[in-house]
Amino acid sequence: MAAERTHDRERERSVPRIRLDLPRERRTRLLPEYDPEAFGRLSERIARFLGTGRFLVWMTLTVVVWIGWNVFAPPSLRFDEYPFIFLTLALSLQASYAAPLILLAQNRQDDRDRVNLEQDRKQNERSIADTEYLTREIAALRMGLGEVATRDWIRSELQDLIKEMEERRDLFPSGEDRGSDVPDR
Repeated sequence: MAAERTHDRERERSVPRIRLDLPRERRTRLLPEYDPEAFGRLSERIARFLGTGRFLVWMTLTVVVWIGWNVFAPPSLRFDEYPFIFLTLALSLQASYAAPLILLAQNRQDDRDRVNLEQDRKQNERSIADTEYLTREIAALRMGLGEVATRDWIRSELQDLIKEMEERRDLFPSGEDRGSDVPDR
């Protein structure tokens, strides 16, 4: 029992304690480090170039010159005879690098599109909320204006009163309509 305790104490001393209040020490890496954003930007530039007519023209010229050289050049200067195996290898190598670079560029574009779509969706939600708020405000103003006397309404009421007074004047031309202190008996 005592031997086990001394063995545990020795093991505790040999293993350093991990401190949570200090950052970890940097580990040495076997592989070189690279900036993924820089690599992504480079892959996008390459993918953009691969999708242009200029690339197709250069590729076509390269293949035509390659084949022309290896068919029409003196036999001692030819480096890739008729089945053009080296040309096939070069084109396969180019395609094997082009495909992943294009996919990487597409993934990065998808990520940007997803972020833009999310921002557009949030902007649309804000616009809809603002529109609904303004619609409610306009409806409240219309309801409030429905209860407010407008200039045209006041004019029409005054004209009705003037007509009513003129009718009374026509009914009682001598001023008999004036009230007296003594009520009618």
